Amino acid sequence: MKNSQKIQFRDYDVIRYPLMTEKSNLLTEKSQYFFAVDMTATKAEIKRAIENLFHVKVRSVNTLIRKGKQKVFKGRRGFQSDIKKAMVCLEKGQKIDITIGV
Repeated sequence: MKNSQKIQFRDYDVIRYPLMTEKSNLLTEKSQYFFAVDMTATKAEIKRAIENLFHVKVRSVNTLIRKGKQKVFKGRRGFQSDIKKAMVCLEKGQKIDITIGV
C-alpha cells in the first residue's frame, strides 16, 4: 500500500503544471500537450506520470530545457529560472481536458 502511495506522490512531483499558450492550445487538436516538468525527470518517468494521472495512452514524449533569462519588470531586474518542458503526444482518440484539473 505504501509503495502505490509513493508512486502517486512521485507522479505529481514529475508533472509540475500544464503550459497554456496559443501554440499549445492549437496543438491540442493533434493530441499534443505541453507540461512543465521536474528538471531531473526522464522521458520514461514523464510518460508513466501522464498515463497514471490522466488515464490515457502516451505515444511519445519530447523534452527541452529553456535556459533562464534576465528580465526587467517595472524597472527592476530579475532572473527567470530554467524550466524543463515536455511535449506529450497521445495515441489516436485519446484526449486530456487540462481545464478541469486532475
